[in-house]
Amino acid sequence: MTVFYDQGVPLFGQDPYEQKRNEMVQQYIETAGVRDERVLQSLRDTARHEFVPRAVRSRAYLDMALPIGEAQTISSPFIVAMMTEALDPKPTDVVLEIGTGSGYQAAVLSPLVSKVYSIEIVPELGLAAANVLERLEYKNVFTRVGDGFLGWPEVAPFDKMIVTCSPENVPKPLVDQLKEGGQMIIPVGERYQQTLYRMIKQEGKLVRQPLRPTLFVPMTGEAEANRKVHPDPQNPKVINGDFEEGGASSLGKKGLVFGWYYGRQVKRVREANRGSSDADVRTFARFENQTPGLDSHLLQGIPIDGQVVSLVRLGAMVRTEDVRRGTSKEDLPVLALTLYDEERKELGSVWLGPYRGTSEWKRSSRLVPIPPATREAILRIGLFGATGIADFDEISIKRLD
Repeated sequence: MTVFYDQGVPLFGQDPYEQKRNEMVQQYIETAGVRDERVLQSLRDTARHEFVPRAVRSRAYLDMALPIGEAQTISSPFIVAMMTEALDPKPTDVVLEIGTGSGYQAAVLSPLVSKVYSIEIVPELGLAAANVLERLEYKNVFTRVGDGFLGWPEVAPFDKMIVTCSPENVPKPLVDQLKEGGQMIIPVGERYQQTLYRMIKQEGKLVRQPLRPTLFVPMTGEAEANRKVHPDPQNPKVINGDFEEGGASSLGKKGLVFGWYYGRQVKRVREANRGSSDADVRTFARFENQTPGLDSHLLQGIPIDGQVVSLVRLGAMVRTEDVRRGTSKEDLPVLALTLYDEERKELGSVWLGPYRGTSEWKRSSRLVPIPPATREAILRIGLFGATGIADFDEISIKRLD
């Protein structure tokens, strides 16, 4: 008899989460462009609810990062799927993962490769993940507690590496432990402005291929000690809120928006203002969707220290065309700001909108009190499952106190 588990409690018979996993893959992963059937099947088979705390288990199969304790998160299913596909896993690969976290990424990789070696710097997370992976019988996953900056030299070299936390620069020990011709998927950059890369080792050096803007928790330990650029949480601001930057960059040429991440059904548009000369051009983000419930949005992470900043003004210019509600009452365009504490627990959300129907450019703004416990925020703009066209411009956060 097949035994399934729900937070460690054995169940018998049909897997109660199978349908939710299938819907997750169909709605959030396939529609976002992941095509590797082996990767998709691994996502369908991997019990994500086993890797998240009971308090957030109801959101386990939504496409969102979730807190797992110790100021860490489990990446969204799409990000896990996209990174796994980018790694191009082969059955003979020996893979090093930096940042075990909950153990979910290692579990997804397990059926796709020969062995997974995974390192977690936070002892509580590393031990908890090891226990879950052992209980669920992932026999080819090996874990240890340590600083991922140093890699795992005893079992090197590795065919592939996947890094689920972001250093400012690639740690040299990881370069040394990657096989010649091997690949590394890694987010690199400033704390809130990162790019996910595929890096291929050629003649002892890494050749970078940018994949997309992203936001991961920082690589701590020696990587954090070596960080040169630090965020300014006392002066929160939106990067590229007017969408003027990025068109000529390699990411911009891919249709990705500089400064923002997790883009779905969005593009930068340059348009002459009505009744003006060609020189008077507005550049903005356009979200367009014809399938009710399908994602269309952009996100950006912003540092905010609630002990210093107590009040901000949130603002935007918005234009809509035939916007209609999606499959749920929440499926309407908004600009939402969600606040988090130092443990990345959600403190609450505020928003501009929702916007409906057809409307020319209008300015929206509101005052937002910042709780003292706030340490960071996630800004979200888009259609969020609604249909029609929504254009956003001049996105801003201004400190007022």
